[in-house]
This record gives sequence, structure tokens and C-alpha cells, in this order.
Amino acid sequence: MNATDISAARSAAISGAIDRIRGIERTEGITRASLEKIKAELLALAAQSHLFPTSEFPPPPPGEKAGRRYLLQEDADHRFALYLNALNPGNETKPHDHTTWASIVAVEGQELNRLYDRVDDGRTEGKATLKLRAEVMVEPGNGIAFMADDIHSIHTTGTVPTRHLHMYGLALEKLENRVGYDIEAGTVVPYNRNFMAPTAGKAAATA
Repeated sequence: MNATDISAARSAAISGAIDRIRGIERTEGITRASLEKIKAELLALAAQSHLFPTSEFPPPPPGEKAGRRYLLQEDADHRFALYLNALNPGNETKPHDHTTWASIVAVEGQELNRLYDRVDDGRTEGKATLKLRAEVMVEPGNGIAFMADDIHSIHTTGTVPTRHLHMYGLALEKLENRVGYDIEAGTVVPYNRNFMAPTAGKAAATA
């Protein structure tokens, strides 16, 4: 299969998966159960690893902390945005929310997701206390899904760069009210990054 055939097959597979995901949201809304169905669609897409060759979606150079994000598809109203993210081992994020539903699955590489519960009463502005609830390894065959207010942190492990599919109910560029958490300081911090959204095959660096 040449590059043109791969591109056409990838576009068809992505469009089909997102059509089915739109249908899941339309008929069932967003619940834990419907998110499992959305995740299953993304796992099936990621399993077709030949559609996402490293030659078209390369990871960052060895040792570089900034990641690479490739926009695969996004609706005209900025909904149902699908990206391929590539990160080197040794990266991590602060715990943060998304303010929209999301799911992450793996084409290649391991990403440890730590899930947290907020256990303070929320009465003190700018302060928060988190408790670790669970850890999930996102790797080929295993993914994760989030409600809008779920809190998680990402830690890339293993020995190879990650190339993971990230899908959001609303494009990252439109998520203006996200928050992160500094666990040691017990504080709430802004988590609004200036994400660029390139077309497939053209990556933007992510901090």
C-alpha cells in the first residue's frame, strides 16, 4: 500500500469512527457507559497502526521534552476533534481537567494516567486537595476515557516515544477554562495552553 492509499484509507477509517462516535453521543449522551463505547471505537481505530506510520507522524527528536500534536479531524463547529500526540519517554503533566469529555488510546508506546479525586470542600479559592484514586496504563489495546470534570495526570514511561490518539468533545483550542492542580502546594493553577492545531502531517510543538 503506497502513501496515497494509506492516506485515503486513514481518512475513511477516521471518518467512519467519528460518525459512529457522533451517533453514540446523539443517542446515549455522555455517560460512563457511552464513553466506554466511544473508547472502543478509538481502540479499533488505533489498532490499525499501519494507518499512522511514523514517517507521517514522527515523534520529537530524542531527548526533546516538547511533544508533537497532529490534527486528524475536527468538525466545522470544533466538536469531535481527533489528534495524534507524540511524546518522548520522561514527560509528565500536572493533574488537570478537560471541561469536555475525552478519550486516549495508543497506537504505540506507554502513557501512565493517574486519576484523582478532589477531596477538599472547595470553599477556599485557589486551594485544592487531591487524592490518588487509580492508575491506568494507556498502551496498545488499552485506553482511558474521561468525563468533563475528571482529573488526571500523564506520565510517559517505557523506552519508546508514545503515539496516541486523543479525542475531545470540543477542540483543545476552545477549552478556555481548564484548571490544573499543584499537589504539593495544594493549589489550583490555570491550565490554558496555546495549542496549535496543524493539519495531518504537520505537527505543532506542545509544551
